Amino acid sequence: MNPTALTDTTQDESIYSNYYLYENIPRPCTKEGIKAFGELFLPPLYLLVFLFGLLGNSMVVLVLLKYKRLKSMTDVYLLNLAISDLLFVFSLPFWAYYAADQWVFGLSLCKIISWMYLVGFHSGIFFIMLMSIDRYLAIVHAVFSLRARTLTYGVITSVATWSLAVLVSLPGFVFSTCYTERNHTYCRTQYSRHPTAWRVLSSLEINVLGLLVPLGIMLFCYSMIIRTLRHCKNEKRNKAVKMIFAVVALFLGFWTPYNIVLFLETLVELQVLQDCTFERHLDFAIQATETLAFVHCCLNPVIYFFLGEKFRKHILQLFKTCRGPFLLCQYCGLLQIYPADTPSSSYTQSTMDHDLHDAL
Repeated sequence: MNPTALTDTTQDESIYSNYYLYENIPRPCTKEGIKAFGELFLPPLYLLVFLFGLLGNSMVVLVLLKYKRLKSMTDVYLLNLAISDLLFVFSLPFWAYYAADQWVFGLSLCKIISWMYLVGFHSGIFFIMLMSIDRYLAIVHAVFSLRARTLTYGVITSVATWSLAVLVSLPGFVFSTCYTERNHTYCRTQYSRHPTAWRVLSSLEINVLGLLVPLGIMLFCYSMIIRTLRHCKNEKRNKAVKMIFAVVALFLGFWTPYNIVLFLETLVELQVLQDCTFERHLDFAIQATETLAFVHCCLNPVIYFFLGEKFRKHILQLFKTCRGPFLLCQYCGLLQIYPADTPSSSYTQSTMDHDLHDAL
């Protein structure tokens, strides 16, 4: 019924008619409890990820620069992956304060921190893909890798990867802005034109570049590696296979839930799914799965660095140079297992063993 048709009726009839006229219009979906949930749980979780990510990745950078001296493509990728994670975790204290209160750091830092977060996110995923390709070349194409896996190519591909990450993250920098609403200051992405299309495009970008493409490359590379390792009969084969499954399982476990939730949010933006209760649960799920995905940057040093035998030896050497930390860890069995490097064992390995050892 058109409200303008009620002008000639009595006041009571008008109120009565308007009640039935507007009661079928969907009410706004209120989400007061979501912010309260974020204020309580997100700040401590963000700070924990920041502390562990900062500690682990800083140690990776220190050991690589002090002991490894960036002699191979693998070292270059490990260094860049650690830098990506550090860039990512440096943004987390700002988001922790923002979740607890409001954005108080101004427009410039809003854009810079948003850009750091996105560049760290995308570059970390890209370098995980390059690490998979590096292992694939080292083990499946061992002879060809002698020419392809050089320090020069590692630097070139790293520069190209950073350039791509910056380019992909550029919309986040451009459209991030500060605004005040109801005495609360926000730092969010706001699109001036076609906001729904931009949000859908952003979600699809994260799903494609953040999950589908890297997962496809990882599955191909590691399946070929496992097939090649079937012909490698030594004690390192089982260790390599276990590490491969750990890499894929952790990547899927920490990133897939977040990407699924983002895909569902895209369906909400397109109004394919319209239910207030579902939207509320989806907002809670975004906060939970996003934090779970953040934890993966803390695990990268463990997955790609500390599980390698050579790197554990370098960690032992690093602790020996710092008597305080070493005294705390001298009773740790993990550090006592691995003696200092000796040249006798490394020169007796076959080509496959050497490539497998470097790839791990």
